[in-house]
Amino acid sequence: MPNTLTNLIPTLYESLDVVSRELVGLIGAVNTDHQVARAAVGQTVRSFATPAAAAADIVPGVSAPNDGDQTIASTTVTIAKSRYVPIRWNGEEVLGANTGPGAMNMMRDQFSQAMRTLANEVEADLYLAARQGASRAIGLAGTAPFGTINVLSDFALTRQILEDNGAPTTMLKYVGGSAAIANLRGIQAGLFRVNEAGSDVLLRTGAVGTVEGYDVGNSAAIRSVARGTGASYTSSAAGFAVGVTSVPIITGTGTVLAGDTVTFAGDANRYVVATGVAAPGTIVLAAPGLRQAIPAAATNMTIGLAYTANLAFAKTAIVLATRLPAAPVDMNGNSMDMADDRMTITDPISGISFEVSLYTQYRQIKYEVGLAWGQSAVKPEHIAISLG
Repeated sequence: MPNTLTNLIPTLYESLDVVSRELVGLIGAVNTDHQVARAAVGQTVRSFATPAAAAADIVPGVSAPNDGDQTIASTTVTIAKSRYVPIRWNGEEVLGANTGPGAMNMMRDQFSQAMRTLANEVEADLYLAARQGASRAIGLAGTAPFGTINVLSDFALTRQILEDNGAPTTMLKYVGGSAAIANLRGIQAGLFRVNEAGSDVLLRTGAVGTVEGYDVGNSAAIRSVARGTGASYTSSAAGFAVGVTSVPIITGTGTVLAGDTVTFAGDANRYVVATGVAAPGTIVLAAPGLRQAIPAAATNMTIGLAYTANLAFAKTAIVLATRLPAAPVDMNGNSMDMADDRMTITDPISGISFEVSLYTQYRQIKYEVGLAWGQSAVKPEHIAISLG
């Protein structure tokens, strides 16, 4: 169907529209994997994950000890989506638009909106992957971090989790939602008082910069998420050692969702569920698993409240793979698709390169702005949640 242009009264468009853009702080904060980007849609690419090593006493002998075997685990990333946003104009629409704001001006903003749509979808997918792939959480669900002046414990406590899990202390990222970042800008005076911060960057530009080793960013995708309906669950009476990730739960009812936070009686750690259940069964905690053993007795498990997941992580813990959508080619590498022309444009907001394709049709033209991508939290040990 043709575009509807009846509401585009030329006098209302004497100045160009400023397209709204949400903040996409996760896209630039995570790692980009070009090996995964070569995969087809739906194809899984595996990368290795070496386990922790065990030490042994040195005992001189005739021959070397017969040990050293390890089971090498793997993590997976899949190019899961290949998406596009269409833009179509016919001749009459172009003629009418050129008597007012101008078709090219309107197309420019349509392309900006198309990139906005796809970038926001990528950002939301990264948020889901990171939230469900985090190791543990700190803070108070429903209360935005940094709400008390001169208290930056969300930085300190998430970094404690990452350091306890062995995460690298370089390229650390903290990407918060709007409420957390607003508290940093409005309440944490030590960050914007020039004599204390040593810089006027936050005061003048609003950029938080680097705090306690974290490069701080903002993402509009970070929003409150619902919790599972589960209640009255306990662990089984088998007992579970430190490092265990699979915990059978019994007696309760309702769902435990991936991304839910759970605690066990006598253990203050808030664990993030990697794989949930819809009824009594076995939940899987994100690595590195239990920090405190569960005794050999039915132990109460509590599901945390709905929360906003402000994210602290090492850059390499989350992988994003983006590429241009694939088109069939002949034996000489020439495209066999019906597109008349293609070009690549890079969005200055997200930094993602999109493919723009032109299809000339009967008395009309159609553009497509396309992107293929996949994402994964490949190292849960190096991701922590700051509840809000």
